[in-house]
Parts: sequence; structure tokens; C-alpha cells
Amino acid sequence: MAVALDQAASPSLTHDILRWISKDYHDMNGSSFQTLESPPTAVEFAQLVHISRPVVIKGFQIPALKRWTDDYLQSKLREQPISVAITPNGHADAIAVGPGGRLFFVEPFIEKFPMAKLVEQLNTDQDSDTPTSYLQSQNGNIYSSRFFELPNDDPSEFSALREDVPSNIPWVTEALGRNPDAVNLWIGNSRSITSIHSDPYENIYTVIRGRKHFTLLPPCEGWCLRVYGRTDNSNGLSVIPSLDTPEVRWSSVINPDLPGSLPPEAHPLHVTLEEGDTLYLPVGWWHYVKQSGPTTIALNWWYDAEVRGMNWVWLSLLRGSGDVPSGNDETDTR
Repeated sequence: MAVALDQAASPSLTHDILRWISKDYHDMNGSSFQTLESPPTAVEFAQLVHISRPVVIKGFQIPALKRWTDDYLQSKLREQPISVAITPNGHADAIAVGPGGRLFFVEPFIEKFPMAKLVEQLNTDQDSDTPTSYLQSQNGNIYSSRFFELPNDDPSEFSALREDVPSNIPWVTEALGRNPDAVNLWIGNSRSITSIHSDPYENIYTVIRGRKHFTLLPPCEGWCLRVYGRTDNSNGLSVIPSLDTPEVRWSSVINPDLPGSLPPEAHPLHVTLEEGDTLYLPVGWWHYVKQSGPTTIALNWWYDAEVRGMNWVWLSLLRGSGDVPSGNDETDTR
């Protein structure tokens, strides 16, 4: 019997099917993660990508690990203005309550000032009620994809630091057959938080200073996060809804580490990265990130995911490619 499909609508899986997939995946893989004592070869990394589970990698050495003190960063960048996210509570790119008590996806206010001011703020911003500063621009702020085509025409606020950061990771680039789409610098403190989300990238994340704490969920457990459509907004430290912007899909789970925030069927992994540790975070994995230390610095290399074959189609289906309800629809009981 032929079944007519609505080409304009994206299919979605029922919750019973998603729960079954989640249980079956956990039964086969458990709640552990692998740790490598040295970086893999390209062949070994290709196998890790095939398995698509997080891996902690030790011994990935780059110059930034030995050089990046506060004094060094200030001396290299001098008065160069850098883009810093300013938020009331450290939650940049996250859900917040706006006018009328409605929920909105909020982008941070961006302010530009020299590295010396950021260092001062991070060192005095612990456990206070003042706004939180977090360098987290995520736009290829060290290297963008343009660098690999026109290396002399890829401006960066952090060009003075490029000698300390490789533009690509050889064993990843060889395994995937491509250069990174973006290399990003992250600088924050214990108040800086990355809300739970997933990315369309193979992610290599290295801690330079401080400590990062990851809560991870596999792609098949996105249903645990109640992903809704939200209206985009910005403008300063007040929630001011933007006009005529599309809704943003984002998780309504503010902190997955709080008891009761996830259903009992969820199986989060908890990974802490120390200085010099690297995390391979596969495409599609949900992650929530906190940090500790007066100043925490990290770098990450985003490599585009392979969209050929079935993997990307499968990830899109698990993520819930069908229509999602509004986070402000009080009639929704899902």
C-alpha cells in the first residue's frame, strides 16, 4: 500500500519510540567514557568518530598551555578591543523571562574592551551580584573557515595570539578530510555557564587554564530536554523582544544537574576537564558546561559534520525535526 507523505512537514518520532531507542542505546553503551593517555592517530580518531561517543584525550600539547598567563595575554593584546558577552547571571544564549512573564531565548549584550579589563572583571566577579563577563563569541574568533582560503584576509581580534594556537589539528584534519570551520577562544570564570544545546560539529575542546565541567546527553536523549520554539531577542541587560524574527529552538531545561530536571530515563555523562585535557565531543551530543577557577580559558576546533550517508538524517530525526510547540503555549502538556 502506498502512503502519501507531506513533503512540507518533517516527521517526528513518538515518545514511546524515543524512550525505547534511548534505553536500547544505554543498554549497549552504558554511562562510561573512554580516556586516552595520548592523542590518537588519524586512523584511530576516525574510529572514534564512527563510534560517536565522547572521549577525553590527554597529552595534546600546544604553545598556549605554557604561555597564557594573565600578563602574557595583556601584553600580547595590549589595547585591542575584544568582544565580551555581558549577562546578569552568566547565562549567555539561554532562556530568560521577559515582558509579561513570557519565556524568551536571549542573546547576550556584547561590549568591547581591552583584555586587561576582562582579566580584572573575572578576578573580581566571583559570587557577586554584578553582571557577568564571558568571552564566548563562537564565530571563529581565532580562525574562521576563511583563513584556509585567504590566510591574509581573515581578520581576528586575537590575531596576536595565533602563534600559540594551531589552525587545525593534524590527526583530526586527516581523519575527516577537511579543515576546521571555526577555532574559538573561551575565557570566563565560575559564574560563566553554557546552557544545554547541541551543535552540528565534531568538536575538539581543550582546557588551557582552570577546570570545565560537562554534562552530556547522547543525541537519542534530546527528548528529555523539552526543546521548544522561542522568540529571539537582545538589546542590553533587559529582555527586549526583537520584532519579526523567527522562533529559536532551545531547551527549557535551565540546569540539567538539578535533581528532577531530567526524567529518570535520561543517562547524563559527567566529564571534568583539567588543564591540558581535551574532549572529543561528537556531533549532535547535548552539552551543558560550567567552569571553576578565577579564570578559565579554553579553545575549541569545530569541524563540519559529514552530511553524506544516513548519520545526518538520523541525527536530525532524533533531534526532533518536526514542528515544536512554543515554550509559551500554556495549552501544551507534553
